[in-house]
Amino acid sequence: MQSWAAVDVPHLPGRGPALQVFDTASQSLQEIEPGAGEPARMYVCGITPYDATHLGHAATYLSFDLLQRVWRDRGHRVHYVQNVTDVDDPLFERAAQTGDDWEQLGLREVELFRTDMAALRVLPPDDYVGAVEAIPRIVGLIERLCERGAAYELDGDVYFAADASPHFGQVSHLAPAAMVALSRERGGDPDRPGKKDPVDCLLWQARRPGEPAWESPFGPGRPGWHVECAAIALDRLGPTIDVQGGGNDLVFPHHELGAAEAHAATGEWPFARAFVHAGMVGLDGEKMSKSRGNLVFVHKLRAHTDPMAVRLALLAHHYRGDWHWSPDDLPAGERRLDTWRAGVRRPSGPDGAALLAEVRAALAADLDAPQALAAVDRWAAGDGADAGAPAMVRDTVDALLGVAL
Repeated sequence: MQSWAAVDVPHLPGRGPALQVFDTASQSLQEIEPGAGEPARMYVCGITPYDATHLGHAATYLSFDLLQRVWRDRGHRVHYVQNVTDVDDPLFERAAQTGDDWEQLGLREVELFRTDMAALRVLPPDDYVGAVEAIPRIVGLIERLCERGAAYELDGDVYFAADASPHFGQVSHLAPAAMVALSRERGGDPDRPGKKDPVDCLLWQARRPGEPAWESPFGPGRPGWHVECAAIALDRLGPTIDVQGGGNDLVFPHHELGAAEAHAATGEWPFARAFVHAGMVGLDGEKMSKSRGNLVFVHKLRAHTDPMAVRLALLAHHYRGDWHWSPDDLPAGERRLDTWRAGVRRPSGPDGAALLAEVRAALAADLDAPQALAAVDRWAAGDGADAGAPAMVRDTVDALLGVAL
């Protein structure tokens, strides 16, 4: 699958400090430095393309865009992989509601997502992989799980046995009852009779009437959700990656079960050195989500305002916290953008090297974008005689915060 176009990233003098991010599995800050000569490896779960990009999506992908920018500024090569779940129940349901062909619906929404990400200047993944194109790899992973006794058949479907990995539960640290409740809420089938454990998940779903199917050693059908990401990550990045990322609604069951599947297949643990999760964006007192319909769409905002103002409005909130979009967020982003642009048009300003150091330090400390934005605010409001500062600040803001001034 085709990604979106990359933007040029200015080269900054020196190197930034080592990155520390909060790891959900250990519930602590972890320094994430790839091995000598190795790229930094990151897998971020992508969209299910049955509707347009909303601000919750954008906030999540901006978080990992910052992470990639910090790594690059540190001097690391980055191998970034993102998937697209282009075959799944929500896509079929939306297509049935609208009368669209499910494939055409998915292609249309993926293209809108790419356009939104490019407008927000999000650095693209190196590998942008759809579930459909990954089906041969997914089938291979399921075969390996079957060979290792980590899967079982139920009425033609194939399930992953969660207890096949002794590390199951070490990402979310949830009690069994909480796991069952979240599985029920987030696309699982814990109440299906015949399962060995309520939280066991589908690896391969046998053909259902009216749904697409692909041939496999298990019969015609389609892949489950968690195994899709596990297979793509293992194929493109290997058995251990540096960061597994996504929204905090993916901690369980998605990241928990994907990591367990990868471990059961490879014997390697941890699957990720850090499981990094972005907070949820709410509107009108509830999480912004397609199922609730309380969405603010990126393409509608950028139709009447500079996408850089949208980016600044989102970066004003720390990536890990849940927060609510308000009518004040976008005007605040627009005012900040105007102030910064006026600042870099001056013939001189406060010390540009000092500002660079402040922004680097803020982002290295668990991607503290609000602190970085505050540092640029102070610079823009100050006076100074550094003639090189405006250009330095322009490049700093571009390279590290992704904002074109």
